[in-house]
Amino acid sequence: MTDRLTPTRVAFGLGAAGVLYRIILLAAGLPPTNSDEATMGLMARHIIAGLRAPVFFYGQHYMGATEAYLAVPFFAVFDSSTVALRASTVVMYAAFLAAAFLLVRELWTPWFAAAVTGLLALGSDRVIKNQLIAGGGYPEINLLAAALLLLAVVLARTPGRGAGWYALFGFGAGVALWSDYLVVPYLAAAGALLVAFRGRALLGRRAVALIGGALLGLAPVIAHDLGAAPRDRSLHVLGQLSRAGQDQLAGTTLADHLHGGVLVGVPMATGLCRPSRCDAPQLWWGAAFAALLLVAAGLALAGLRTADRVAHAGRLGLAGAGLATIGLYGWSPAAVLTPIESARYLSCLLVSVPAALWPLWRTAGARSRVHPPIRRVLAAGAAAVLAAVVVAAGVATATLVPEAGRVRAAVRAQQVLLDDLDQHGTRHIYSDYWTCNRLVFATRERVVCAVLGDDLRSGLDRYRPYRDTLAGWADPVYALPVGSTVDREFAAHLARAGVDAQVREVAGYRLYHPNRPAGVPIP
Repeated sequence: MTDRLTPTRVAFGLGAAGVLYRIILLAAGLPPTNSDEATMGLMARHIIAGLRAPVFFYGQHYMGATEAYLAVPFFAVFDSSTVALRASTVVMYAAFLAAAFLLVRELWTPWFAAAVTGLLALGSDRVIKNQLIAGGGYPEINLLAAALLLLAVVLARTPGRGAGWYALFGFGAGVALWSDYLVVPYLAAAGALLVAFRGRALLGRRAVALIGGALLGLAPVIAHDLGAAPRDRSLHVLGQLSRAGQDQLAGTTLADHLHGGVLVGVPMATGLCRPSRCDAPQLWWGAAFAALLLVAAGLALAGLRTADRVAHAGRLGLAGAGLATIGLYGWSPAAVLTPIESARYLSCLLVSVPAALWPLWRTAGARSRVHPPIRRVLAAGAAAVLAAVVVAAGVATATLVPEAGRVRAAVRAQQVLLDDLDQHGTRHIYSDYWTCNRLVFATRERVVCAVLGDDLRSGLDRYRPYRDTLAGWADPVYALPVGSTVDREFAAHLARAGVDAQVREVAGYRLYHPNRPAGVPIP
């Protein structure tokens, strides 16, 4: 029996359990969908219908549309739905597990790779959202980061590989950059590995293949930027976004950045926190994770003098990419202003989890020449930390179970609202951002919705034709969340303008039917 219990089989079983867990969550409606994900679904619908061939997420000039294109075959077979939209993200998660296992097995040991697979099979609220919600970028960049690092290790170890493998690496890197620039530290680590061990090979036809592959992967972005105004080019937009919120940082300190970016962000992103909050017992992991990456980098540097230089260089790359990711995020305004929700920007840290855990794993099981009592204390301490991480991740995973009831209630409420709209023949509405595209997608565009901001002006309509349709409609309905700012402002506007309206409350929304044009959105 023990002969058949191999690391690969254990990893396969643990990975299968992780995939099954996510399929169960998907069937239960978890995590809850939102208008951003609905926008990706609408993009896929428009691709199938031949209406659009989007390069970026609707309404912006960055973050690629890969998830919309991946959803097309599922929509073609099963029609459009959130489940069909997420089918590709489940597949990408399964592929990420496989790539992570193979990468860790190449760089460390098979049993450590199996253990890491088991940890990655767990999933807190934040981790599951990053992996399953097709809202742009996150599901694919973890897969691409792990796969490209694995490919870089293989190419570094096997000098005889043909140009096609380098073209594949370049294409994957291009697609990763198109998808989301958050992957850059990991692409840099993979590229550095290639240059360090195959630098000469990159001077010939393999270099041409690699560059050609990268240009092909980035072709949609290049084509867009060549024809776009300077302000709409992807790198310019990204620069603007990176500076957003700087004016709100007055009075903040380095401690604020460390707290939001490290103590909160890291445990949230690596799966130790419950939904929408990170409690004091989990904050230690942020500092420990960063410190362990530093230790791992030091061990890898020392190991570069040994025979297996490729493995140690790969370990150094994983640790360095993780530290760079934490540093870039921790310095950003988002880490201070919205540390809980913005922890999604640390999604790629899951790829560096094995680098952070290896010093603990090594210490817990090492046969050291250090005096036995000291060795036993160190081993026991390392094992205790590993156990604490696994328990915390398991508890965070379990906290998703109570969320299922709340999500089902929200789905029922949405259906009640949609039934009411159908009953009254309502097809054209104004609502808030987090309602509009969600309703449009749920009705397969039977209902058209335009966004109304809190100031009663037009909000962020990611698909402008919806706004244009509403602008030409004589009697739209205003479906506004009860008690929201936009609801209060709209009611006050009607009173000031002397406009009467039929009003009814349905499923947490107040539906206004003005008896004459309300003059909203305000020009």
